[in-house]
Formats: sequence, structure tokens, C-alpha cells
Amino acid sequence: MKHSVYFLFFLAFSFSPVCPTAFAQELEARVTINHTKVETTRTEVFDALQTKLTDFLNNQKWTEIPFRENEKIQCNFNITVNTYKQEENSFECTLLMNSIRPVYGSTYNTVAYAVNDGNFTFQFTEFDQLQYQDNQIDNNLVALLAYYAYMIIGMDLDTMAPMGGTDCFHMAEDVAQAGDNMGFPGWKPFGDSGNRFGLLNDYMDGSMECMRQFNYIYHRQGLDRMTEVPDSARATIADALELLHQANTAKNMTRVAQLFTEYKRDELVNIFSKKGTNEEKEKAYEVLFAIDASQNNEWEKIKK
Repeated sequence: MKHSVYFLFFLAFSFSPVCPTAFAQELEARVTINHTKVETTRTEVFDALQTKLTDFLNNQKWTEIPFRENEKIQCNFNITVNTYKQEENSFECTLLMNSIRPVYGSTYNTVAYAVNDGNFTFQFTEFDQLQYQDNQIDNNLVALLAYYAYMIIGMDLDTMAPMGGTDCFHMAEDVAQAGDNMGFPGWKPFGDSGNRFGLLNDYMDGSMECMRQFNYIYHRQGLDRMTEVPDSARATIADALELLHQANTAKNMTRVAQLFTEYKRDELVNIFSKKGTNEEKEKAYEVLFAIDASQNNEWEKIKK
């Protein structure tokens, strides 16, 4: 199981003479650039952007955590270019990003993290070299990619061990601060609870520890046991939904719990629809409806 013994493995690695080259970078990212909204005959810049973003995400070693080649976190960066100003080398884009995590004992992959970032704005020329150094970020595109790299790794680790992604989230906080200093949108502290800073700040807030506990229980004690003991695993998830409910009410205007239900919607419905006890179905329905009533047509399927 990918990372299932991460802490023991990391401990063993720290005190053994294993060659570092036996380990790989953390991400296996697939980047796509959609520039159909832009009227230009100069498409080379978009091809270069796709290539350099892919290389940057996949070739950078983001942490000291030992990942093997088959343990890389698969993720997708789908970038739509809404506006491109050639004279200013400026891009205004929308990013749809998701990362996936394998479920133990199955061929099923679950979404571990997903976002829709409408302020993916930066400057780029096809000859730019993207480089990342801690505490020396002066390029907003580098900041955007580093932020999401740390968020992807942190969210993945949170599903593997209780509070496992804390160090990565602190790194993402440092990147967000650097991003705010450059004046691009999406970084402003306290400006928007749904922007990059706001979502991370809410997730790391002490009152939201229940959300992180839920993330671990849902994946490690729920999904990862679903093949072997489905009824027990489903009951565990049903009970843990109380933590998701607590997260939804812990802070005013927070979107963290709702974001989880957005990218887990179909999966949540499938866990309880035509399966489980009436009590589990009712509990799941009540919590999910309270978090996002706009999806009631989907939540109703749980009760069938």
C-alpha cells in the first residue's frame, strides 16, 4: 500500500546506508493547457508552458520524504487560458487540479484533493527557466506550482497518518506569504475564505483539527478496509461523519468541509446507496445535506 508504512519506512531510511538515488520525486503530474479561448497564431508559448510546468512539478524534490517510483502521487493540472497578453507575457487562467490516492486491496483510486482556482494568474515566456528555492520566491508561477505541490503532498499524507501533512502545509503557508508579497490575486490573507490562503488557513486552524482527523479516518480506517470488511468500514465512515459536521460548524464561512463533499460527492453516495443500515444512511444524509443542501438530489440517493 502506498505510504501505508511511511513512518516506519522513513525511520528505517534515516538510519540506513540506502543510496538516496533509490528514491524518486513525490509527484507524477500531468499538465494540460487549453488555449482555445485565446486568438493567436503564436502557440509555441503554450506548448512551452505545458512542457516546463510538467518538468518543474515532476523533477523537483519537494520534501525529504523517501518516495519510491511506484509511490509517486498522481495528479492532474488542467489549465484553461482565459486571457493572454503577448506584449506583457501575462496569463489569466483557471486551474482545475486533482490528486488521486490508491485504495488498499482494490484497483480503485480515490480523489485525495481537488480545487478550482479561478485566479491562476502569472507571467511567462517560452524561454523562462522555472526554479524553486526556499525563501527566495519572486515568480508567481513558481509560487503557484510550489503551493499546490505542497498541498497535494500534505493532503495525501493526511490520509495516510493522523496530521501527517503538517510540515507540508507549513511550507505551503510560507509560499502563500511569498505569493501575497508579489501582489497577484488569490493570495490575500483574510480577503477571501475560498482563496488559496483562506482554504489553507482554515484547514490548519486548531478548531478544524476534526476535519483532519476525519480525513484520516475516512481514508485509512474506512476506504482502505472496504474490500476486506465493508460493513465495518462503512460504519466507521458513518460515525466519522460527525467530525465532518463539526468541521463545517467550527468556523463561520469556512468552505473546507463543503469542498470535501464536492470532490467526494459520487463516492459518498456510492458508499451508502443500497448499502448499510437505515441508521447509517440517515446519519450520512443529514450531515451531507447540512453541509451542502444544493446537492440534495444526490444526497437523496443515499436513502434508497
